[in-house]
Amino acid sequence: MSGIRDFYWFLPTGGDGIYLGSGDGQRPATNRYLREIAEAVDRLGYDGVLLPTGRGCEDAWTIASSIVTHTERLRFLVAVRPGTVLPSEAARQASAFDRLSEGRLAVNVVVGGRPSELAGDGIFLNHDERYAQAHEFLRVWRALLAGERVDFNGAHYDLKAGHVPFPPVQEPHPPLYLGGSSPAAQALAGEQVDLYLTWGEPPAHVAEKIAGVRAEAAKHGRTVRFGIRLHLIVRETEAEAWAAAEKLISRLPDDVIAQAQHQQTVESDSVGQQRMSALHNGDRRKLEVSPNLWAGVGLVRGGAGTALVGDPQTVAERLREYTALGIDTVIASGFPHLEEAYRVAELLFPVLERERVATRALPPESPFLGGGSLSGVFNGRRLTAPRPN
Repeated sequence: MSGIRDFYWFLPTGGDGIYLGSGDGQRPATNRYLREIAEAVDRLGYDGVLLPTGRGCEDAWTIASSIVTHTERLRFLVAVRPGTVLPSEAARQASAFDRLSEGRLAVNVVVGGRPSELAGDGIFLNHDERYAQAHEFLRVWRALLAGERVDFNGAHYDLKAGHVPFPPVQEPHPPLYLGGSSPAAQALAGEQVDLYLTWGEPPAHVAEKIAGVRAEAAKHGRTVRFGIRLHLIVRETEAEAWAAAEKLISRLPDDVIAQAQHQQTVESDSVGQQRMSALHNGDRRKLEVSPNLWAGVGLVRGGAGTALVGDPQTVAERLREYTALGIDTVIASGFPHLEEAYRVAELLFPVLERERVATRALPPESPFLGGGSLSGVFNGRRLTAPRPN
């Protein structure tokens, strides 16, 4: 599988659409629409879906719980933000979801964000204080799910005889994912999480971050897996792919870009967000920041702001450049997410040598290719490997 162990898709719980930064062609994040995406990617062979967190998204745990029973094998990577929930309550939520889904939960720990948005959730800690809080949060969370009775006295949390009586399916706990570019984030990843996520920066930048996390993990005698979060624009030809990228931002006004860039730079203390914005500095003319790596999404979207653009062979080759660095997990997305999930499965998965199981026909009402047939539908084979130490 070209070095890719897991290939995830994204559930757009804040809404979806065919244009960025425009009200044209927008789709609300209804349960029916999100379920349609989840059911599709479950059939198409994706290994899981990422559900984000934040003021602009529906609650990740509620959405995941409402959809999981409509899927058969899909894993749910659910975001949790320390500071908005106690570690004991978060542990009970995770344990219940893991049991009821028969072991299909992974947890994405989100620490970064704009201070103005975090203040709306009652979080007034600065950048490094939030990571110190997350450090305590994960110590407690991991111990509770490992079945320990926890007495803990820290700067942010106090527990006495904490216990989760109903254990998760996955031992000692569902896998933990974490992204972040700061030294504090890399230190936390090296000590406590199972998989470190990077946004789609040029390969040389990603290599530096991987080296940093490996060094932190080595201090604790651990190993950590690595994943990348980016968008994909895959078409049969390079010309078609780049045309699709340009169309995506064709109705994006300059004033909307300026407002978004102010929020992402001046108003944010996220090192990762600053690195994303620095790739393009809000300039439409400088969006290909590395071969086939396009930063147009980041003109207006916070977080993951780059896309690999090209034909299937080119995008596969660019992904292999990341897997050569140690990346084994891809968390991808595309606008709109339903149609792009099919395009990636049809065009890219065969090149990545995903396991083919069937050729299906889409229902007439499918928005993909006007209801035409879809060949080359693939189901990803879940590979097993020892858990990290």
